[in-house]
Amino acid sequence: MPSTHQNRVAVVTGAAGGIGQAVCRRLADRGARVVAVDLEEPAETLRLLEAAGHGCIGLRADVSDPDQTRRVGEEVRNRHGRCDILVNNAGIYPRYDIDALDYATWRRVLAVNLDSQFLMVKAVLPLMKEGGWGRIVNLTSNSIGLASPGVSHYMASKMGAIGFTRGLANDVAAFGITVNAVGPTMTRTPGIVSAVPDAAQQQIAQLQAIKRVAEPDDVVGTIAFLTGEDSSFVTGQTIMADGGLTRM
Repeated sequence: MPSTHQNRVAVVTGAAGGIGQAVCRRLADRGARVVAVDLEEPAETLRLLEAAGHGCIGLRADVSDPDQTRRVGEEVRNRHGRCDILVNNAGIYPRYDIDALDYATWRRVLAVNLDSQFLMVKAVLPLMKEGGWGRIVNLTSNSIGLASPGVSHYMASKMGAIGFTRGLANDVAAFGITVNAVGPTMTRTPGIVSAVPDAAQQQIAQLQAIKRVAEPDDVVGTIAFLTGEDSSFVTGQTIMADGGLTRM
């Protein structure tokens, strides 16, 4: 495995499983010192990284909460004194058509999927500015380009992530920091497996150019590229890592 991220400090949210866990493993394999953040302690992620010989810090935080994200930033400063990479992966995916969707659910989805990205950036951006280098990757979704019912709230949050990415890229470029978004297809993660029947996953896969259900490792290569040196002139972009489902 190439050492493209040697000694970089990488903060990954939603790190307990799925894409977040796969990102932690890939960045650690490439030399990063990972801070894995999730609502509960990401024990399995820590175990996997430690078994592979990597050091890793696990932090519990509700990343939709300003005080808790602020504490994450303080902990990263105290433990490492720097932050080079932020992967805003935390997200939820409840399906409700508009008649069943209530305001509390709307607000919770926006808070977890979009507010958290803003709050985590605010928490670690001072460290990136001090270091004169940074990579921020916000997770969006290819669902924004699909005719999929029951996810208007989810699509709103993921479109917001693209807008935030584009705007933030303008604000931080002068500090050596890039900001990009990655939009996975439906990926075989615990949240998706529990929410979407296997038959529906297979139907989506058949619409892709690459006709199989995506695994977390199919997404992390794009994230690894965007968090390394090779992407230094790429910012404000959204890359769909979706097997060719949305051909834009």
